[in-house]
Amino acid sequence: MIDLHVHTRASDNSMTAEEILDLASARGVTHLAVTDHDTMAGVAHAADIGQKIGIQIIPGIEISAFDYLQQKKAHILGYYPIPDHPALNEICLPLMDRRIEAAYQMIQRLIEAGYKIGLEEVREYARGGTGIYKQHIMHALLDKGYCDRIYSDLYYQLFSRGETPEQPAGLAYVPIRYADAVKAIRAVKAAGGVAVLAHPGQYDNFDAIAEWVLYGLDGIEVYHPAHSAKDVDKLMALARHFNLIITGGSDYHGFYGEREAEIGCPELDENCLLELQERIR
Repeated sequence: MIDLHVHTRASDNSMTAEEILDLASARGVTHLAVTDHDTMAGVAHAADIGQKIGIQIIPGIEISAFDYLQQKKAHILGYYPIPDHPALNEICLPLMDRRIEAAYQMIQRLIEAGYKIGLEEVREYARGGTGIYKQHIMHALLDKGYCDRIYSDLYYQLFSRGETPEQPAGLAYVPIRYADAVKAIRAVKAAGGVAVLAHPGQYDNFDAIAEWVLYGLDGIEVYHPAHSAKDVDKLMALARHFNLIITGGSDYHGFYGEREAEIGCPELDENCLLELQERIR
């Protein structure tokens, strides 16, 4: 079995690479892409473990981007890019700095509002990673008894973006300026990688695909836990129309996942891997 979208503790998965690969092995996964947010810091370690237990690690990254034309989030997956390539670093390093700064502000707002958490204890939940994510803050709040799960009502009360009148911006919401989606696609390509649009059904990126193909988009993540059967049909048609690679994955985040997911994407076969390699060549 193949899975082309898995995170590790290097970004916002609650589990270490060892734990994830043990789970993947038990599930019969033979090829797994490590696609942490805005970093490839966990790829080499995962590859070493994979070599020992018979799982081929596909080096990857998921760039947290934004479609400024449509005003929507848009995540760009990159497969086989050169790690620490200047084109990736130019986008991802400042983004990670902005994420950390936003997290400090979020935590300070919560402290001022009376929540009994501290920066150092939140940092412990993020230990071994490249930044502090909202999931780490929620984990601290959960352990203090403020909620019973990560994606509870409290999460949305604190971190809502305020996109509708019915749900104003949350108490601890701090906006982060993400990379432009087109620049993210170009960065993956400049780094020698294959650029794939992650979970377009989740962020309603359908209308942007035709334009992004012009900038080098190579594929679409068709199979994803957030996608409905209608999404899959629509994305399959778009992939065929634009000659895009069809990928899929669990988007596995461990305990920090927004929805139930199991490692592995049964819908994929090795033709997908061959197409990824062919795009590189």
